[in-house]
Amino acid sequence: MRNYFNYFTEIEERFQQRRGSLLLLSTLDWALIETWREAGIPLEAALRGIDAAFDKYDARKDKGRARRINGLAWCAQAVMDAAMEMKEAAAGSGPVETAERESGFEQERVAAHLESAATALEAASVAQEACAATAARLRALAAEVKAAARVDMEALERSLTVLEEKLFAALTAAAPEELLVGLKEHAARELAPYRSRMGAVQLRQVEHQFVQKQLLVHYNLPRLSLFYMSQQ
Repeated sequence: MRNYFNYFTEIEERFQQRRGSLLLLSTLDWALIETWREAGIPLEAALRGIDAAFDKYDARKDKGRARRINGLAWCAQAVMDAAMEMKEAAAGSGPVETAERESGFEQERVAAHLESAATALEAASVAQEACAATAARLRALAAEVKAAARVDMEALERSLTVLEEKLFAALTAAAPEELLVGLKEHAARELAPYRSRMGAVQLRQVEHQFVQKQLLVHYNLPRLSLFYMSQQ
């Protein structure tokens, strides 16, 4: 799968390049990228949408005062438009073959990512039974990765997605009501400036991702997805 591990970093780099500064992406930005990835938005569509949003901004920049683009949510509608255009252009065309990126260290890096996440979960102070069970499964997956001649990364990612969903459910059940209410209020404040630029479904998805990410940050727990694997 081309650029499998680079979906997040390439979007971040394109946004920073077009903005002309190394503005760090916010938790809201990362949540939005994740909704694009989960919705199957191609990387090329995301990059085209970012370019289109900045092109439109640049075109009106000298016609009066315009707010500076400070977050990816400014590009949300343009990304969705680009994805739709690509889908329509591809209608009726045959399947495109893509070559998987090979690396002698890939499986070693994946196994290290899984083991690191397992170690963090074993030290968890919340939902300890669920965290311990998830950690045990991650270590088993790491052993399978090390022993395999070739790893189906997409199948592994699906397994990690299921594990994350179960972990989030356990954390949500264990978290105090006031914490969850506070996280939702925080999400609402962060999303407020962008509500006119995002559809209702996308808003709900981003809010959900935002709350989940903040819940992990609160309890100092890791993301399991390979998209969060260290690029080092």
